[in-house]
Amino acid sequence: MLSAALLSLAVLAAPAPAKAKPATNTKDPVCKMTMDAKAMTVAVRGREYRVCSKECGAALQKDPDKYLEKDGTPKVEKKK
Repeated sequence: MLSAALLSLAVLAAPAPAKAKPATNTKDPVCKMTMDAKAMTVAVRGREYRVCSKECGAALQKDPDKYLEKDGTPKVEKKK
């Protein structure tokens, strides 16, 4: 009985998972299609990214280094 109470306290004291930072990209990082604020999003490395489809979202989650700079900026939006 005591262990159940301690477990309940541990669950209550555990920090809530961090919410991903909202998407700001205007182009799909995978296919480069222009996105608007209503586009679906996927979370990668604690940030959300707008994508045009489930397929692009899956590709981004599978290989984020291919589409994102180290700072999280989509490679298609990185200014030189």
